[in-house]
Amino acid sequence: MTESTYLHATRVAYDTVAVDYAEIAPPAFEGDLYGRAMISAFAELTRGADSGPVADLGCGPGHVTAHLHSLGVDAFGIDLSPETVAVARRMHPHLTFDEGSMTDLHLADGALGGILAWYSIVHTPPELLPVVFAEFHRVLAPGGHLLVGFKAGDKHRHLENAYGHELSLDVYWVSPDRIAELLSRAGLEVDARMIREPTEQEKPRQGRQAYLLARKP
Repeated sequence: MTESTYLHATRVAYDTVAVDYAEIAPPAFEGDLYGRAMISAFAELTRGADSGPVADLGCGPGHVTAHLHSLGVDAFGIDLSPETVAVARRMHPHLTFDEGSMTDLHLADGALGGILAWYSIVHTPPELLPVVFAEFHRVLAPGGHLLVGFKAGDKHRHLENAYGHELSLDVYWVSPDRIAELLSRAGLEVDARMIREPTEQEKPRQGRQAYLLARKP
């Protein structure tokens, strides 16, 4: 699968489910106590940073961007799906949301004080993650922080139906050790990691969830 193919498939899938996904994602986020604890730590590290704003990459309907904003972070969102960006703008008109790809961000080198990639790498084929992480490194300012949330494991699932719609979308689980290795190769230092067990609602399809906090030296 080429990069352009997976990006196209992801864009089409989220354009299709944008409205329904916006009803499901925020409550699931509110139920993730451990994930929100890592985001709180990330917010403390990036709040008021002189190095630039924080980008919520793959922001979906903007609920996590809004959460960062509520914690005092100068945050904005970027998403691949135009329909999803439109939903985010309607739901959070006081915040900024733009279309864009994590593989080619229209941002200057060192423009960001922080990056949040909250489950937004799960549709990227693992062999292409170095491209994504190199782009993260490029746009982060020295001393900037990155928080990545993802599905921990080693498997691939192809979805043909999700959120009540027919679609074509791949989902990848990657081991935290592998993500840490790829971040290190991209020039980012991992400072903290958390791995949590699935909730009763997540069993047995989801498995463990992981959060890695890294920094650009």
